[in-house]
Amino acid sequence: MTDATLNTALTGDTATVWDATVRDYVALLKPRVMSLVVFSGLAGLVVAPGHLHPVLAAVAVLCIAVAAGAAGAINMWYDRDIDALMERTRNRPIVRGRVNPDEALSFGIVLSIGAVLLMGLAVNWVAAGLLALANGFYVFIYTMWLKRRTPQNIVIGGAAGAFPPMIGWAAVTGDVSLGSIVLFALIFFWTPPHFWALALFRSGDYQKAGVPMLPVVAGAEETKRQMLVYTLLLLPLALAPVALGIGGPVYLLTAALLGALFVLCALRVLRSRDDKPAKQMFGFSILYLFLLFAVLIGEHLAV
Repeated sequence: MTDATLNTALTGDTATVWDATVRDYVALLKPRVMSLVVFSGLAGLVVAPGHLHPVLAAVAVLCIAVAAGAAGAINMWYDRDIDALMERTRNRPIVRGRVNPDEALSFGIVLSIGAVLLMGLAVNWVAAGLLALANGFYVFIYTMWLKRRTPQNIVIGGAAGAFPPMIGWAAVTGDVSLGSIVLFALIFFWTPPHFWALALFRSGDYQKAGVPMLPVVAGAEETKRQMLVYTLLLLPLALAPVALGIGGPVYLLTAALLGALFVLCALRVLRSRDDKPAKQMFGFSILYLFLLFAVLIGEHLAV
């Protein structure tokens, strides 16, 4: 891509000939990130006490998916300047000059509002309010405020990604209770070691873009120590659903085993002098959360 094309992509010059396809608009929704968000929202919906008609349950999951994707599109619109500087994000559709930034913003706003309204009208307004809060937190608190200002961006901003199981729970019950708060906390404490593992082997990218991720500001060793702390906190926290009656014996065994392996990953990263253990921990962290929620869903569906 030429410098002129990059400049028009970043500034939103309407004279540019945009060549967006359906695939580009799908890419704006960050489908890989969305998939884990949707799955955790589905878990909250399945394990919540009560019953929701299957059609309404499908609508609730759809709303979570659309809202998550919409937040991702707005994030790409706002971060298009730093996305152009980082290896991991430089092929995103706005940076590549395929999607007009103004259209990406409008796309994200319309989808966000539509998802919240549909959730409220079809399911309930508690779930809709939580959905709006999650999107607002991700866009305004994390993307626009924290990300470029503090190394605690992921710690605080991680709350946005922790809302989906709470939203799914509220879709069924119409309220927020201890069970949904525990599921929220599980993702909240999982987020820092997950993203810091990525930041360790992508620290050059973040430094070049001026994003104060913890490895850039505090160094790799401090980041590794904090990653270990969070995995140790997760170990008992992941067992809390059992105490609340949300998780059964299979979940207990799975959470204990996966938690021990997560701590082991963090210890390997702490002792390492290369990026390989951090890359492995990043991959395992995704599997960790997926399996915890998969077992929760499986236990409840098997009853």
